[in-house]
Amino acid sequence: MSYSVRCVQSKILFNSYKFVTPCISRCVSNKVEDICTHTGQKWDSNDYRMVRFTNAPKQVNQNWAINLIAEIPPKEVTGRIVWCDGGSGPEGHPRVYINLDKPGDHSCGYCGLRFVKKDSH
Repeated sequence: MSYSVRCVQSKILFNSYKFVTPCISRCVSNKVEDICTHTGQKWDSNDYRMVRFTNAPKQVNQNWAINLIAEIPPKEVTGRIVWCDGGSGPEGHPRVYINLDKPGDHSCGYCGLRFVKKDSH
């Protein structure tokens, strides 16, 4: 490859970078406020990852599962051991047994439903 061909190729690459760079800096500089996700993911407005949200807003579901489960009160049971399968049939999860000997409410590891032992006095 001759020197002139390499120079032409490098000028083309250099020119193509000149056209791309202003677009990226312009897109990043659009001050778009980021919405926090359920995992706590939130970026600064000048972060390069915000470029994908310039044409359309970031879609975040505000109904986080942990908040929805917290709205359900704990189920009171009289036994020392309770099982949870998360619901009926295919909508549930494998059956787990939860020991309620210690005071307080105990949650299912799969679905987060809480159980508390009812005093039998």
